[in-house]
Amino acid sequence: MGAEKNRVCPVHLAGSLDNRLRRWVQNPESILKPHIREGMTVLDVGCGPGFFSIDLARLVGPSGRVIACDLQPGMLRKLKAKIEGTDLADRITLHRCEEDRIGVSEKVDFVLAFYMVHELTDPRAFFEEVVSLLKPGGQVFIVEPPLHVSRAGFEETLRQAAAVGLTLATRPRLPFNKAAILKKV
Repeated sequence: MGAEKNRVCPVHLAGSLDNRLRRWVQNPESILKPHIREGMTVLDVGCGPGFFSIDLARLVGPSGRVIACDLQPGMLRKLKAKIEGTDLADRITLHRCEEDRIGVSEKVDFVLAFYMVHELTDPRAFFEEVVSLLKPGGQVFIVEPPLHVSRAGFEETLRQAAAVGLTLATRPRLPFNKAAILKKV
């Protein structure tokens, strides 16, 4: 979504996004469980090979839905291969976004943007689209990596989100990362 090709993690490095070491350091269930309820509709933007999508699908339960969105068809194919033939396949909808647009129309309760906002060429346009997709009271969980995004850069991201109507709800503690949960009022 709006990213230059060289700024997006390439498909051939998908293994670095989805491995046991990362799961140990960034356990998706423990990170997301406080924010996800059964029956929610969740948008996982920049889902990659599905590191968070699969746990999100378990957390939303059989009555919930995850829209796993990525710019690269190869990442979506990796996720599809993981869920094919499982009960999670019915809960996860794969969606290929465009360079400058998410492109879904369904209203969602929660948006996860993990390690992807820094890849965007126009974060404000991204947040405008996110606001249009969120249900009233919906939340956006942004996490940015320590080496790619400075503290000042992250604060600028939050200012751009605030400019389109998202308010800071909390700053979850994720070691070495910059994180915020924003809410649509």
